[in-house]
Amino acid sequence: MKFVPLAGLAGWVVSGDWLVGLACAVLALVWVTLPGTEGPPVVALAMTMQWVSVTIGWFYNLLTGRELDATIHTDYRYMVLLGLVWVATMTLGLALGRSLIDRMRPPRGIRPAHALTFKSVMAVYIVFTVTLSIVRVTDVDLGGLTMPVIALTYLRLGLVYLVLRRMVAHREWHYLTAVLALEVVLGISGFYAGFKEPLIMAALAFLEHFDKRDMRHWFSLTALGVTMAMLGIIWIGIRGDYRSKFEENERFLNSRSTRIDALRESVNRWMSHDSGEIWQNIDAFVDRMWTIYYPALAVDRVPSMLPHTHGALMAETLRYVFEPRIFFPNKPEIVSDSQMVRRYSGVMVAGQEQNTDIAFGYAAESYVDYGVPGMFVPAFIWALFIGATIELIYREYHHRDIAVSVATVIGWISLYLFERSWAKTIGFSGSLLIYAGGFCYVLDRLWFEKFRNLYFADGSDRSGELVPASARPLQLEPESK
Repeated sequence: MKFVPLAGLAGWVVSGDWLVGLACAVLALVWVTLPGTEGPPVVALAMTMQWVSVTIGWFYNLLTGRELDATIHTDYRYMVLLGLVWVATMTLGLALGRSLIDRMRPPRGIRPAHALTFKSVMAVYIVFTVTLSIVRVTDVDLGGLTMPVIALTYLRLGLVYLVLRRMVAHREWHYLTAVLALEVVLGISGFYAGFKEPLIMAALAFLEHFDKRDMRHWFSLTALGVTMAMLGIIWIGIRGDYRSKFEENERFLNSRSTRIDALRESVNRWMSHDSGEIWQNIDAFVDRMWTIYYPALAVDRVPSMLPHTHGALMAETLRYVFEPRIFFPNKPEIVSDSQMVRRYSGVMVAGQEQNTDIAFGYAAESYVDYGVPGMFVPAFIWALFIGATIELIYREYHHRDIAVSVATVIGWISLYLFERSWAKTIGFSGSLLIYAGGFCYVLDRLWFEKFRNLYFADGSDRSGELVPASARPLQLEPESK
């Protein structure tokens, strides 16, 4: 923990700005208190993403002098301060949740390294990918089962991680590049920017097996970061023209090859832009990443123009979350984020009329509900729950590959967005935990019972205690599966 104040002091001395020092200290706190004890440091990376969402535009302005909406129209420094305290609060909650489970439920029993062979993982990955592509093309109406199916689709993201971590561990760089390229193409050829998740999964795979003496790991992580930034900037520049084509004809919607051709043409046009237009795209990309503009406006208006709601927003969220649509098909839709932005930030943003939802964020909701310092209490409670949940997954699942993949997906999806509303944060994370986590838990138990005799063969030491499979000289990975 001594590194945290040292990082803060160094940032303050170098920049001459105490807020820079605080930002450095919070980032150090994230990585010091949330190490990846098993699997990748997904929780630390997710909280780093929130830290980036709070600070990126401010650092961009300091380094380039280019103005953004938040630097022109809001008291952005105060919002950055609140955001940094929010990240620090969640970090401490996550660390406490993990620590409580670590003390209460030590790992017991045998813990096989793999449930599936690599060939089996690849086969399931291909089946999931093809099946989900068919479902999206046919646009099946699933009614009350929509949320469970959406949650289960994130199992594919877990499979992507399993595939990539095996390739990194075995140093199969050519295959890894091919799979990653396929995932990026599949993601970027959709309506949303779906290329981020596979790149994040690849970064986590490298971080799990990171060797600071291996320059290929340093190069790969740097390349992934640059690729994410470049794709993000290009996407900002082409998304308007590209998305408009979804509404023009049904063939474009149902033909991925047509969409890929349209993307290639749009990228070629973007590459011909002059430096001024590219800088505008960079500004827009940073502005999109820096998700404090509307929360900062809300802080300016509440309570000076509008009163705090004293928990009404959270009460509405909890009522919505604990009435799942599968059992309450007629429940009303939750108030859109755009409505929240319009009311509390005072900006007439696009909304449901334009088939759009502009993010307000759970930090802003908590501020409107409780003000300072009460806004940080829900953040701490939520982080405590997620930290404990992720640690329980590691404790309760037998197979380490299933445990790591489920914990990685749930940890990342539940934590990385600073701009998501409380209803979507709690609702989606809960659905992901119940449906995807529960489904994998059952599979893990069934698989373990099926191969119990194989796992327990010669699995005891001289004292009669069971030895985890990962600690044995021979790693069992039965091909009969």
